[in-house]
Amino acid sequence: MKVKLFQQDILWGDPEGNRARLDDILVGAGEADLFVFPEMFTTGFATMEGATVEQSDDAVLSWMREKARQKNAAIAGSVALRTGEKCANRLFFVTPEGEVSWYDKRHLFYYGGEGARFEPGRERVVVDFRGVRFLLLVCYDLRFPVWIRNRDDYDAILVVANWPDARALAWNTLLQARAIENQCYVLGCNRVGSDPACNYTGYTKIVNPYGVIIASVPDNSEGFACAELDLGFLRAYSRNFPVLENADSFELK
Repeated sequence: MKVKLFQQDILWGDPEGNRARLDDILVGAGEADLFVFPEMFTTGFATMEGATVEQSDDAVLSWMREKARQKNAAIAGSVALRTGEKCANRLFFVTPEGEVSWYDKRHLFYYGGEGARFEPGRERVVVDFRGVRFLLLVCYDLRFPVWIRNRDDYDAILVVANWPDARALAWNTLLQARAIENQCYVLGCNRVGSDPACNYTGYTKIVNPYGVIIASVPDNSEGFACAELDLGFLRAYSRNFPVLENADSFELK
């Protein structure tokens, strides 16, 4: 499977403007089975009171379905979505057939005010697309290995983020650690640019089960990280070095 992760500079609070920019970018993006955009890719990290959020999922899902159909590929990215009195940080995964799967971020970033405006998700979500099983995560989730533990139910972790440059070492280290400990591919899609609170360097990358970075985007620039996910290689590695058979079990509450 060919995947492309777009390291995006997000226009603050401008859903229509961000979708219009991505229209142009996708025209020249070539082919892939999956295109991934960062966390809250239509607004920026809209945790502060008054920051723009999507008032419904109509516009963004209509756009994602159209792009998925045009590219004959899945489209994934999270949005800040009004769901009632509060919001959800919802990662959508949309197929070319228009099927929609979604995951609400479980571990809200209280340090950045996300817990005051957003509701946490409760369900762990794995999406099977064209034979590859993706565990869906959003940003801060990456720090919580028990939630992420591979139960032999996924082949790749897909994590979208607005992870600031002040904590870049943690992002880079955790992406590789999660790949190694879970014997899986990790797709880490981060943004660049700035918002009213933070600056973002990027460090978007794809990591293989050995923890080796197989694709990345230059720092502080927009662009795609592109790689092939080889399930034959993954299965052979897991069979020959069956680490997960010796893993501890945890009870989630």
